[in-house]
Amino acid sequence: MPKVLRIINRLNLGGPTYNAAYLSKYISDDFETLLVAGMKDESEASSEYIVDSLDLKPSYINDMYREINPVKDYPAYKELVRIIKDFKPDIVHTHAAKAGAIGRLAAHNCGVPIVLHTFHGHVFHSYFGKLKTRVFIEIERFLARRSTKIIAISNIQKQELCEQFKIAPCDKFEVVQLGFDLERFQKENSTKRKTFRKKYKVDENAIAIGIIGRLVPIKNHKLLLQAFAQVKAKTAKSIKLIIIGDGELRGELEDFCQELKLTFSDVEAQTDVLFTSWIKDIETALPGLDVVALSSFNEGTPVSLIEAQAANIPIVSTRVGGIEDIVIEGKTALLAKNNDLGDFTEKLQAVIEDEKLREEMKISGFQHVQNKFSYHTLCKNMSKLYSSLYEEHRNKEKN
Repeated sequence: MPKVLRIINRLNLGGPTYNAAYLSKYISDDFETLLVAGMKDESEASSEYIVDSLDLKPSYINDMYREINPVKDYPAYKELVRIIKDFKPDIVHTHAAKAGAIGRLAAHNCGVPIVLHTFHGHVFHSYFGKLKTRVFIEIERFLARRSTKIIAISNIQKQELCEQFKIAPCDKFEVVQLGFDLERFQKENSTKRKTFRKKYKVDENAIAIGIIGRLVPIKNHKLLLQAFAQVKAKTAKSIKLIIIGDGELRGELEDFCQELKLTFSDVEAQTDVLFTSWIKDIETALPGLDVVALSSFNEGTPVSLIEAQAANIPIVSTRVGGIEDIVIEGKTALLAKNNDLGDFTEKLQAVIEDEKLREEMKISGFQHVQNKFSYHTLCKNMSKLYSSLYEEHRNKEKN
């Protein structure tokens, strides 16, 4: 039975954790899988409950963190080498940048026959300056030459990686979309809506706009806050912005609310903006929202938008990364130009003002994402890729 060593940066809330967990649990019984994880940042919510609910027992590497730190990275590399030598995997599959760097180096140097890496996003624009970005691109090109295949999670991401940033030739890429348990977003939503709105004191007649994710610069929350302030000044409707998540910019965003003359708190009913911090079971929150927004400068395949569609919630988002691959523009989402306040405000106001439009945008969401982003589909497609590469390796050994 082929052995798969799966390595992920950290078990924080987000698509990579769900992807790695579902693959580790539900991949074909033809494979034996060991899941290895690094440590999450203190500002991030833990998602260990996800692996616990699936009865997974990951191995943890105490020195593997998201940030570059040679003092910790080298011990993390040595620990991965030890795990590889003990487990003797036929396939090493890494998820996200840090695990992809240390894990692929360890796998290559240990002679693992099949080395795969999944890009869940990338930092090649809107994160750093030109010099630092160039360094990261060159590192990824170096690692790509030590990879059997590179997995993109959308066709747009593949195009960016192979054509725009030239990380590797296009024939070295495979597209395998993310997969989730989406049925839970269709259960008892009326009750969940009432419970959420009662807990956070959101009036039933208010139109609640939510954004879900880390409070970090790349997510560009300020664009959404500005758009919300402009719409609030124009509309006669009662609207409320709910920011779900936490991170380094919490204080700065609160200050920005004051600049925009928006009131804010974490519970009070009469505020314009509500900061909830992390909500672990997001399926309990989505039914309480009327619109899900995303204002990022750059994205891979944002899980929040897949989940929003699974809960039949209309979307307003910037047109970045792989978003066009996961929504139906005009049917489940309205997309605005990247960091264009006028365009984003226009799209947000259209959804808020037009109840009929919101109702129409609810119709196609669940069926669309269930067909494309089920964990059953993810595991079937990844199992097929693993089997193909393993058989190819076996044939080469025989010859």
